[in-house]
Amino acid sequence: MTDGENDRPQVLERNLRILEAILFASSEPLDANTLLAYLGEGVRVVECLELLQQRYAGRGVNLVRRGDKWAFRTAEDLSFLLRRDEQESRPLSRAALETLSIIAYHQPATRAEIEEVRGVATGKGTLDLLMEAGWIRMRGRRRTPGRPVTYGTTDAFLDHFGLESISDLPGLDELKGSGLLSGRLPQNLQIPLPFDGTALRDDEDPLEPDDLGADEDGE
Repeated sequence: MTDGENDRPQVLERNLRILEAILFASSEPLDANTLLAYLGEGVRVVECLELLQQRYAGRGVNLVRRGDKWAFRTAEDLSFLLRRDEQESRPLSRAALETLSIIAYHQPATRAEIEEVRGVATGKGTLDLLMEAGWIRMRGRRRTPGRPVTYGTTDAFLDHFGLESISDLPGLDELKGSGLLSGRLPQNLQIPLPFDGTALRDDEDPLEPDDLGADEDGE
């Protein structure tokens, strides 16, 4: 299948129907490479997804982008209709919310860097809780003495908070208004431009197999 076949109406419609079916049946967002396996080489998948997204704009279900992945989600203005069916979950503690927001804006961040911003110690249990929720992950190890683990957000984080990318995060005032940052944080705290990518930076080394389940000091 060549690039030009996207321009043939019957082929394009078939590709859109396939994407619609696969995404509808999937419980998790899917990336373009995964979807390409159902279409064949040469298909401009992102172009098809963007067209499908336009077709679903304004409907009760929208096609949304979460990082490099795509999924059908209830339209934002109708989400209240489904709240009665949502299972109640234990709300995150203040420490967990602060830790999550600091990681989101400062990623990749180590536990020591999180503590420096918060001004208080961050227990490993807080990080474990956020990893169990699927919102943060261990990225790598910083190339500094002790080689501490670095943490970053996940596509599940983007999906849960309705963000297409990290660059869509709200500003500092909005975060404080929502309660994600407390008054204990430094008044002169500046929100940096977050690192919007999954690849390791130059100051990070890959995780080793035995890093899973270990804390940032390797214990």
